[in-house]
Amino acid sequence: MDPLKALADAERKPYWLDSPARPEPRPRLDQTTSADLVVVGGGFSGLWTALMAKERDPSLDVVLLEGRRIGWAATGRNGGFCMATLTHGLANGLERWPDEIGRLERMGVANLDEIEQTLERYGVDCSFERTGELHVATEPWQLDGLREHLELISELGLDYVPLDQEQVRAEVNSPTYLGGLWERSGCAMLDPARLAWGLREACLRLGVRVHERTPVRSLRDDGTTITLRTPYGAVAARQVALGTGVFPPLLRRLKHFVVPVYDYALMTEPLTDVQLAEVGWRNRQGVGDSGNQFHYYRLTDDNRILWGGYDAVYYNGGLVKPEYEQRDETFVKLAEHFYETFPQLDGVRFTHRWGGVIDTCSRFSAFYGQAHGGRLAYATGYTGMGVGATRFGANVMLDLLSGESTERTELRMVKEKPMPFPPEPVRSGVIQFTRWSIAQADQNQGKRNLWLRALDRMGLGFDS
Repeated sequence: MDPLKALADAERKPYWLDSPARPEPRPRLDQTTSADLVVVGGGFSGLWTALMAKERDPSLDVVLLEGRRIGWAATGRNGGFCMATLTHGLANGLERWPDEIGRLERMGVANLDEIEQTLERYGVDCSFERTGELHVATEPWQLDGLREHLELISELGLDYVPLDQEQVRAEVNSPTYLGGLWERSGCAMLDPARLAWGLREACLRLGVRVHERTPVRSLRDDGTTITLRTPYGAVAARQVALGTGVFPPLLRRLKHFVVPVYDYALMTEPLTDVQLAEVGWRNRQGVGDSGNQFHYYRLTDDNRILWGGYDAVYYNGGLVKPEYEQRDETFVKLAEHFYETFPQLDGVRFTHRWGGVIDTCSRFSAFYGQAHGGRLAYATGYTGMGVGATRFGANVMLDLLSGESTERTELRMVKEKPMPFPPEPVRSGVIQFTRWSIAQADQNQGKRNLWLRALDRMGLGFDS
């Protein structure tokens, strides 16, 4: 099907947020008040922090401030892959923290288990399906990478099933697949917006004071109290947790470590029973292919296909702008790739197209820290795999604010910071040349050029 025709009627808005289930916004903060803990940011990071702070100590007075609407940014725009990994995948974690990788994998699985238990406890309906993820090879060189991955997995005793070409196509029928690995228990599919709204409701039930459309304009510390000022009010608090992702940070130091990278996605119309039968997908796994520039895709609860990834775009200057959320060049490219992957779905059209900004750091997994004498904690830099890992990061922030040493706070991953990015305009030049090199590697059997190999040696090697 002509991609332009398939996209002609697609709404320019995130599918997940375009829902009648979206709750009315909570009132703005319009007064001066005080609290024990103020959480800044109404995405997954802030929601989990507020919820678990009240679970740890129901007597705490907790305020959550969101500049726009709960879940409107990365939280409501992602693919809905809730992964166990805390390190942006096993290979990245093994490269950076080989002595801790077994513990990190165990803690990641426990975190995913606890997410599932929390949803059951609070009755959060977000179409949670623990189906796992298929990692598929679409080029011969990618098969070698999957075999190497399987060796690492075997050493750690993780639940992966290797699939040959016939077996992987029996799971999801695409002529592009050459083989794959099925990660059976380390990933769940969910509706991220409904998860955020469900967490908001759980926070409210526990007594968290939630204010939407309340951006924090400034932070002032008098040595004992941190005061956060908003357009129409202020909150004075003993402690603050920052979960603002890539948006302009209240801590200046963070701007050196995080850059905004835009990711894009499409959503199809619901498949008919006949169309779905032509694809198979009986086990409803999430799917990711194995290129450096990779696609991710999955079924929704009404059998649409979300199709995203491939282009990860950094706009020179590192600005965050609403107009960057739409990029027709990428949407057409994604549609072309969709029909190449599923030629049997040639007549399927797209109903939604959107983009979102990812908080990317140089180690591609979250980093953590404190400021203001330990009374402020932060977690950021999830680099696109934060649906599950933000709950772990929220626990880290609460551990740091408690001042107690825990298994989490003793991790090197928690104690160490990523390498900062160079200042502009050097930053833009480095990132754009790296993106070009990644694309060249995909076109050259995965062979990484001198620049990418140098980044690998520095511990900065990465894909899209």
